[in-house]
Amino acid sequence: MKELKGTGVALATPMHSDGRIDFTGLDNLVNYVIDGGVNYLVVLGTTGESATLNADEKNAVLEAVKESNNGRLPIVLGVGGNNTTEVENQLKSLDTSGLTAILSVSPYYNKPTQEGIYRHYKRLAECSPLPIILYNVPGRTGSNISSATTLKLANEFDNIVAVKEASGDMEQIMEIIRDKPSHFEVISGDDALTLPILAVGGYGVISVVGQAFPKTFSDMVSYGLSRKMKKANEKHYQLLHATQLLFAEGNPGGLKSALKIRGICKEHVRLPLYKVSKSLENKIAAEIARIGE
Repeated sequence: MKELKGTGVALATPMHSDGRIDFTGLDNLVNYVIDGGVNYLVVLGTTGESATLNADEKNAVLEAVKESNNGRLPIVLGVGGNNTTEVENQLKSLDTSGLTAILSVSPYYNKPTQEGIYRHYKRLAECSPLPIILYNVPGRTGSNISSATTLKLANEFDNIVAVKEASGDMEQIMEIIRDKPSHFEVISGDDALTLPILAVGGYGVISVVGQAFPKTFSDMVSYGLSRKMKKANEKHYQLLHATQLLFAEGNPGGLKSALKIRGICKEHVRLPLYKVSKSLENKIAAEIARIGE
C-alpha cells in the first residue's frame, strides 16, 4: 500500500461527440494530473464510464493510459460487477503488466446480504493476481458493506489491502480504522469528506475532483496526511464549493465540463448520462477562475 498513499484520481474517459473514445484527450488528462502532483491513477472506475464501455474499449483505454503514463505512477484497474463468476474469470485472465492493484466495487443491483458480499470478495481474493481494494459506495450499489464485513475480509485475506469508503458514514469509517489489521488501509471515496477521513486516520483518496484541480487537491491531502491541518483546511474550503458543483448534475458530467473549460478534452458522455446544463457549466467556470491552477 505504500505506493498508493495520498491522492489517486479515478480517470474520466474522454469521448468525441459521436461516442468514440478520445485518446488524445485521454493522453492530455493523464499528463495533466501527473503534472499536478497526484500519486496514482485509477482506470475504468465509475468516473471512467466503465458501465458503457465494451471489452475492446476497456482494453484500449487501459493500454492508452499505460502508454501515456510510461511507468511514472502506479495504476489501479477497476474490475467489478454483480456476477461473481464473470468478475472471477476477468481476474483469472488479466494481464497484470503495469498494474499495482485492483479496485472492485461491491455487487450492485442484486442487493446481496452481508454473507453474499463476503463470499463474493472471498472468491475474488482467492483468484486475484493482484492486491484488491474493496469499493463501498451504497449510493450506487444499493447495499452497504458493513464495518464487520470489511474487517472480516481484511483479517482473513492478506491480499485485500484497502477499502475505498464512499458510504458517507463517518462512524462506520472510524470503526474500520480503529479495528483494521496493520496491512489494511481506508481510502476516501468521497471528495468532500476526504479531509475529515484523513483526520481520523485515513490513508488518502481516490478522487474525482482531483482531476479538475490536481495540485490544490493533492496539496490538501499531503497537508492532511502530515497533520498540517491549518493548511489542509485552507485547501479543503477552497475546493468545497467546486466539489459540490462538480457533482450537482451527476458524475462525470460535471468533471468533463471542468476538463472542457481547461482545454483538456470535450464534455461528451454516453447515454444514459448527459452533459450538464449551461448554467452549471458557467458556475464551474467561475470556480476554476477563482481557484486557478
